[in-house]
Amino acid sequence: MNTYLLTGATGVLGSAIAEHLLRSTDSRLVLVIRAKSPDELEERRQALLAYCGVSKADSDSRVIALAGDTSLATLGIEASSYAAQLSGITHVIHSAGAVRMNLPIEKARASAVDSCRNVLKLCEDASARQGRAPKLEFVSTVGVGGRIPGTVPERWIRDPRDFHNTYEQSKAEAEVLLEEAASRGVPLTVHRPSMVVGDSRSGKVIHFQVFYHLMEFLTGARTFGVLPDPGDTLLDLVPSDFVARAIVRSSNENASIGRVLHLAAGANGGIDIATLQKIVSDCYRREGKKIPRTRVVPVWVFRALIPLVSAVSNERTRRALSTLPVFLDYLDGNQRFANELTGKLVAEWGMTMPSSRSILEPVIAYYFASRGART
Repeated sequence: MNTYLLTGATGVLGSAIAEHLLRSTDSRLVLVIRAKSPDELEERRQALLAYCGVSKADSDSRVIALAGDTSLATLGIEASSYAAQLSGITHVIHSAGAVRMNLPIEKARASAVDSCRNVLKLCEDASARQGRAPKLEFVSTVGVGGRIPGTVPERWIRDPRDFHNTYEQSKAEAEVLLEEAASRGVPLTVHRPSMVVGDSRSGKVIHFQVFYHLMEFLTGARTFGVLPDPGDTLLDLVPSDFVARAIVRSSNENASIGRVLHLAAGANGGIDIATLQKIVSDCYRREGKKIPRTRVVPVWVFRALIPLVSAVSNERTRRALSTLPVFLDYLDGNQRFANELTGKLVAEWGMTMPSSRSILEPVIAYYFASRGART
């Protein structure tokens, strides 16, 4: 029986990976979860298993939760537990990370670079203990391309480049460590997903994060109908179940060792923001939500308007507006993400690269059904 050590299991992607492993394999899971007490650890474990729809009897025999923090040595796991787990781990999937674009660089590096270093050390320790190295699936991001013009390639990126934010920069720095490890023979695969949303069939997602906040912004409800001109910028969305399935399949395939996989819709599968705005607005109206008539202005004008809009808004809206400069920064270019090589590989696994537009209906419907759009 395979034993997976999984980090980030309570996040959007990690929960999809955990569910896929529990429903589609007989694997045992060791989850590293942040928790301040044994009670909180068990509470978070039970919440995850309830989300995955796994029975208590099955979970008790297959799922172990350890309190930890991947930014710390030994992943923050208590010494005896760390040593006990090393002899049984066959696979490691590292999906933990703070998906916040504007953290101070020191904190961003703790989340991405320190965690990477600690996960690689765990793989090294496990290899020394059991005589074989567990295969590592490392979740990065297509954002490591930074401000590379044109298309981000499906390979290690050594080109000097600028970044939009500290999230991209720290992830790119982590990939330097991974490339060095791969050159030493560590069996690993780097996965670069684009913007991960809910399940492609049901829209199910454990948390509403980046895309869902963007979706509300695109209605114009928070900016009195004023929106920045997106030009021909594409948004690359990818469903969590596709990414989870690809990562789990990769974990058992030698063909993916040493490779960088772009789990993204790609140049032919993204959706332009103008079309997305229309789809989202139509969905809101069908739900009976009142949204203003929108007016598109140049990006520089919109930037200047943000402080004015914030000054007359409530606290919740001000918090939402404070994140907009990060989004606006991506409108300055029209980057694409190559996925041809990854597409060929996953096709051999019986999988098809998804298009962003094809998954919007269930994703938006789930949002309305479970939370409702707050406008």
